[in-house]
Amino acid sequence: MKFVIIGGDAAGMSAAMQIVRNSSGHEITTLEKGTIYSYGQCGLPYTFTNQVESTDDLIARTPERFKNKYGIDTRILHEVTRVDCEEKVVHGLNLTTNEPFQESYDRLLVATGASPVLPPWDGKDLDGIFTLKTIPDAQDIQSYLGKNIENITIIGGGYIGLEMAESMAEIGKNVQIIERGSQLAKIFDEEMAELIHDEANHQNLTLTFGESVEGFEGTTQVEKVITNKGEYHTDLVLVAVGVAPNTTFMNDTGAYKTYNDALIVNHYMETNIKDIYAAGDCATQYHRIKEKDDYIPLGTHANKQGQIAGVNMVDQPRTFKGVVGSSIIKFFSLTLGRTGLSEKEAKSLHFPYDTITIKSTHAAGYYSKDDKMTLKLVFNKETRVLLGGQIIGGAGVDKRIDVLATALYHQMKIDDLQDLDLSYAPPYNSVWDPIQQAARKA
Repeated sequence: MKFVIIGGDAAGMSAAMQIVRNSSGHEITTLEKGTIYSYGQCGLPYTFTNQVESTDDLIARTPERFKNKYGIDTRILHEVTRVDCEEKVVHGLNLTTNEPFQESYDRLLVATGASPVLPPWDGKDLDGIFTLKTIPDAQDIQSYLGKNIENITIIGGGYIGLEMAESMAEIGKNVQIIERGSQLAKIFDEEMAELIHDEANHQNLTLTFGESVEGFEGTTQVEKVITNKGEYHTDLVLVAVGVAPNTTFMNDTGAYKTYNDALIVNHYMETNIKDIYAAGDCATQYHRIKEKDDYIPLGTHANKQGQIAGVNMVDQPRTFKGVVGSSIIKFFSLTLGRTGLSEKEAKSLHFPYDTITIKSTHAAGYYSKDDKMTLKLVFNKETRVLLGGQIIGGAGVDKRIDVLATALYHQMKIDDLQDLDLSYAPPYNSVWDPIQQAARKA
């Protein structure tokens, strides 16, 4: 069989490797619009502070390694523009020669990811306005920072906005975040977000809420950000207002999509079109708590979905079990973790929910009184089944979020958390873990 994979990063190459490892004698061709394969996008913000010394450190495998060691025909600068589902042919443009190409397939995987959204604001093409998704994006920003840049404006308070705000502040820049909503990190409930705001203020970030960007001003490079309520001088702008799935080339295929153009897939990563699969940031993810398809573009999901797609493409059936919405962010001295449903989500989905919030410490109170954390649990008040959790603090947030994610996967009741046999020693925990303290209080 001939397999064609569109996209050379997490989902695409996870699938390609599963095809290699679980079958033989097949032809695998991967088509990548850029020049870099299989790299860790989530590490990009940390290249600015030298926590990651070079963008090269983020590359897991090069196209040459995939080709020479695994026999995968890895092509770069090949942009797909159309898929003919009847003839089973992919059409596109070779960006090196500027000539069209076409590639036939027996089975096709769409793993094209997503691209940052840059709204049609006035002046958006001025120098000094960036998005961050790829290694070249990071290199462009790094180069521009050498131009005596002092004042940086970040538009959007999500994952990338927060991580880049921290990185820019740590290298001595003045940072302003403009958010059209009323809080940073909208995946958290309002009272939890206040802890994030306190940390931002403590780190001398300027927070501007409730303002919508309308455009930019400058001669050749950006000098001002214009909002519906004012204007702000700046030397560099990072736009981090979300991403959109790269699926426009599938528009005429009849493939089912969601409201944001993500391809709808089943548990086998199949689209509604025979022999076409999709995985990663260009596809939907089934949410186990919501019990419906969702769109949560994260690297963990892309790798898992790619793996599932790969084994199914070689007729070794395996289903994607879904996600519970786990994520974690480092923000200066805080770790921001969440999983499952927030209170806002539970309310919007009409769950009969209740919540419990406690303040505790990562370690035994007498061992470390300063290592504080705030923990909030959401649960079904009729069945007592856990619905979600949010934790903000220092050390120990990560392991507790993962405990809650595991509990959510197995549909545990909040009362069951008390019975978990969790590790204890004064430097790491109290005899009752904070999630068990919250469960007892609930």
